[in-house]
Amino acid sequence: MRPPALRRRTLLGWGAAGVLAAGCSPPAAPGAVPVQWVGASHARGHRLRRSGALPPVAVERRAGALVLGAGVAGLAAARGLRQRGIEEVHVLELEDQPGGNSRGHQMAGMACPLGAHYLPLPGPQAREVSELLHEFGLLKQELGRTVADERHLCHSPQERVFFEGAWAEGLLPPVEPGSRTAQQLQAFAAAVAAVQREGAGRRGEPAFAQPAHRSAWGALQAELDAQTFAHWLGARGFDDAHLRWYLGYCCRDDYGATLDEVSAWAGLHYFASRHGFHAPGSEAEAREAVFTWPEGNAWLTQRLAAPLGDRLHGGRTVLQVTEGRHAVEVLAWDEAAQRLERWTAPQAVLALPLFIAARVVQNAPAALTQAAAQLQYAPWLVANVQIDAPLFDRPGAPPSWDNVVYGGRGLGYVDAMHQSLRPVPGATVLTAYHALPRSERAALLADDPSPWAARVLAELRQAHPDIDQRVQRIDLMRWGHAMAIPVPGLQRHAALQALRSARGRLRFAHADLAGCSVFEEACSAGAEAALA
Repeated sequence: MRPPALRRRTLLGWGAAGVLAAGCSPPAAPGAVPVQWVGASHARGHRLRRSGALPPVAVERRAGALVLGAGVAGLAAARGLRQRGIEEVHVLELEDQPGGNSRGHQMAGMACPLGAHYLPLPGPQAREVSELLHEFGLLKQELGRTVADERHLCHSPQERVFFEGAWAEGLLPPVEPGSRTAQQLQAFAAAVAAVQREGAGRRGEPAFAQPAHRSAWGALQAELDAQTFAHWLGARGFDDAHLRWYLGYCCRDDYGATLDEVSAWAGLHYFASRHGFHAPGSEAEAREAVFTWPEGNAWLTQRLAAPLGDRLHGGRTVLQVTEGRHAVEVLAWDEAAQRLERWTAPQAVLALPLFIAARVVQNAPAALTQAAAQLQYAPWLVANVQIDAPLFDRPGAPPSWDNVVYGGRGLGYVDAMHQSLRPVPGATVLTAYHALPRSERAALLADDPSPWAARVLAELRQAHPDIDQRVQRIDLMRWGHAMAIPVPGLQRHAALQALRSARGRLRFAHADLAGCSVFEEACSAGAEAALA
């Protein structure tokens, strides 16, 4: 949800988050609040699992270039192909709307996100992102400096945490100076600075960067990538329960996985690829500016998609991709017309998750098969909760963009109307994020969304006892394979590198190539795949 420098978290113990609902109003009666699944159609995606002969081709189409998938990578690839002057770039997308996990939604006329909802200011290695933001007017040059349009930066107050019956500024309450937690925070900050310094390349490449393939890679990075983050922390004596909770939250928040699942490289990259880790109270501690919109990163993907016009084809389930000597042939099912289309183009970019690409590519290259076998994916639940008036607020820090219940099962919620300039608070949509263990993926397929809505409300009720009186509707988005988990051994895996560098008629572009779902990774992968 949030970038590392935004997480101004200082740490205390687990506290009593599980019993903070004392005195709350009783939960709403089952069925009293309209609840529904929205967004992605798992039925379309599961069409790939069906065996048997395909029906006859009903429509023949040709394109100057094809892009399969209209997420960030696919839209960036289409943009790059158009910039090369290629005519008739067509994009086929499974869902009816483009954007991938950066799609938006609306409730009662209010925009809200279905997935990714912010973008940090890009670093020097994220050249494609910077170029895109300049094109959209979000960045501009003034007197030799890059300046962001403050209208699109996150308004203050940015973040708060609910702890022991009150809200505190930042994402965790302060720690006592000189306490063991404070000492370990300082030590971890020093450790992050050390890997940033020691892992830098001889030619000036940073030890960690976004996108990751533009950073240095040496013995230090390889050693970090070979072990879990939990193992690395334990070996260095980082055993303070509060620090471990914090770092575990960070991993769940950005990777959808635990300290025991992600690599030490990924755990440190989370901090070191941008502005490092700064212990609470240090002089360097500061919030990182981020772009955000009520609809989240859909603001960006909608503008990426707009130039495509009728060359963006939603509701197309890609069933088969064949690379020939002279062209690429794609069989796609038109979900609206219920017919099979055959598309032919001199080249195609597969901007699909690699486990999907491995299913549809005929005579798949060994690198694709190997890469798909390495990847593990985190499921997510995103809940948009429409409320008719401001919620009762506990004492402490005022309502913020990002609001976290300390020790909760979820990852907090953002307020879709936080960027609004209205003078008086009113109705809004709260977007709550839940990173789920992989063991719960199958449960997301349930037809009845009510148990998931109850789970979301139970989390919110801890801080807002009147949520049941204010909620009007709940729309749930289920992401069965939301993002690749950066497990040990994944970074710089030979198969992923081979796919990234492929320059035949069939090319690959997806954040999966980096082993984690990050806008900078997807954008750069798409732009690189479009290169001549």
